[in-house]
Amino acid sequence: MYYIGIDLGTSACKFLLVDGAGTVSRTVSRDYPLYFPQPGWSEQNPQDWWTACMSGIPQLLEGVDPAQVAGIGVGGQMHGLVALDDQGQVLRPAILWNDGRTAPQVDWLNHQVGREVLSRHTANIAFAGFTAPKLLWMAQNEPDLFARIHKILLPKDYLVYCLTGAYATDYSDASGTLLLDVEHKTWSREMLELCHLREDQMPTLHESWERVGALREDVAQALGLSPNTLVCAGAGDNAAAAVGTQTVGDGKCNISLGTSGTIFISSTQFRVDPNNALHAFAHADGGWHLMGCMLSAASCNAWWCDNILGTSDYAAQQAPISQDKLGRGHVYFLPYLMGERSPINDTDARGVFWGLTMDTTRADMTQAVLEGVAFAIRDSLEVARSLGLNIPRSGLCGGGSKSPLWRTILANVLGIPLDTMATEQGPGYGAAILAMVCCGAFDRVQQAAQALVQVKDTVEPQPELVARYEAKYQKFRQIYPACRGLFATLAQD
Repeated sequence: MYYIGIDLGTSACKFLLVDGAGTVSRTVSRDYPLYFPQPGWSEQNPQDWWTACMSGIPQLLEGVDPAQVAGIGVGGQMHGLVALDDQGQVLRPAILWNDGRTAPQVDWLNHQVGREVLSRHTANIAFAGFTAPKLLWMAQNEPDLFARIHKILLPKDYLVYCLTGAYATDYSDASGTLLLDVEHKTWSREMLELCHLREDQMPTLHESWERVGALREDVAQALGLSPNTLVCAGAGDNAAAAVGTQTVGDGKCNISLGTSGTIFISSTQFRVDPNNALHAFAHADGGWHLMGCMLSAASCNAWWCDNILGTSDYAAQQAPISQDKLGRGHVYFLPYLMGERSPINDTDARGVFWGLTMDTTRADMTQAVLEGVAFAIRDSLEVARSLGLNIPRSGLCGGGSKSPLWRTILANVLGIPLDTMATEQGPGYGAAILAMVCCGAFDRVQQAAQALVQVKDTVEPQPELVARYEAKYQKFRQIYPACRGLFATLAQD
């Protein structure tokens, strides 16, 4: 049998055809636009996601017997607000995870409602990217549209709705709405009331591997699939990627260098960072996880190369950075191009190059960008370590992980071995594994991940380089506190 894994990303939707042994037989990708209607805003048209499916899946299935495709799983960008009317039509463009318009709503939630109250009800505090502040913004700025909301979905849930007709979500994705009681896995009545919402406007909650439904007959015919094809609830992109890197069960860690950067620590027990610098979310394996998320990771390198240097040859920009230069140099980069989430939670923060001199080269600045992202990921790792968590090694995935130089920098900044997987397909692969469990090929997510996911390569830290990066990281840590007041002042202009 075959299984389809869908990765609904910010810039493209990727489709994977995976066989029962976990081998990726074929991949197809469809791009779509990202809109920035005002500074700090980030939106997409949900119809573009569905159009990508309607063209991508038939191409994926060319030459495949539809009866052999047992199930579909979707992993997708988290936090985005998809508001539907009573006819199932999209009311406005989706407000995405990296949208920063909700600073006033976040401030009200964290300081008027109070962080302690939010943490008690949801295990988290408010961040600009979360869904609840978006709904408050909509209520205040688009009241007529807000009054017409019939159902609230997250981005990957919109695809599940289009596939099955069901309004459903999973616990991992719902955790990022600030509307879920994460510990007890129920919608928080207190938070719904604060956001002027009713529980019947929310999607039905499921474990990630649970069946939501089968394909609608008209959709099955259009996609070239059997109407008996099952669709599971799926997972938020980070939880799905964690399944695809065997970050399941207790005490496993995975780092993703995608458009955003995350550090994901799985657990069989619910726990909360008392300072809420890390998110406390449900996991796609039925347990929970702690996660730190930086808003700009590999996108920092893309910005630097594409927009500033005017080149798409990233490897050529990294070629002059030899091993002896790592951990040395006086140029630093704060990777806060869209504000920052974990662990500083500062929508006003901005990208900064620090320490430029007349002898600074293009390679020095490229190195600073790669190191700055690694240092920012370590900031979240240090929070996890402060909670007493022992993290002896981590998986590594995402587009940035394809750079050998960046892998080396990150392993030595963090001081732990980093494993890359034989099948590195991100959330789409984890989503396909969830579909396998949904269809009965495996009993549990952990069993499936352990059977299918294999380590391909490991980057070991080097003691001398770890020491150099330790010294440089301690200097990096001083830059943001020195700039914080200036960020807030300049944001008022």
